Amino acid sequence: MGLLSRLRDRRARRGVPALEIDSPGLEVVVEAFDVAEADSAALARSPRWRADEPAVLRHHLELPPDQVERARELLAPDGWALRHEDRWHALRVQRLDALRCAQERARMASLAQRLGGDWIGWDALQVTHR
Repeated sequence: MGLLSRLRDRRARRGVPALEIDSPGLEVVVEAFDVAEADSAALARSPRWRADEPAVLRHHLELPPDQVERARELLAPDGWALRHEDRWHALRVQRLDALRCAQERARMASLAQRLGGDWIGWDALQVTHR
């Protein structure tokens, strides 16, 4: 059983539903769209982010239409969902810290560049009202 599964099971046993990318009540608690700002600074300036709880990490991407399926194939094995709203978003539930955010930022920027697109930034969502 993976770490994510264990976390979901633990939360379910406590009577708290596991966080999902479509959980009701999700609100943006951290934004990082300035490429010059460190991810640690983005997390530190957010009074609403709760480090001890999982969040939906959402990377904003511009992808060429003919590369969307390839992006989906590359992201799916690691639990990322790819969705389109005003632009493409790669989403996954995880705990956030500066190192993980920086690693995922580098990965998403690299992926977008390889596919002829662009990485715009990331934000994180948590349920703010329970």
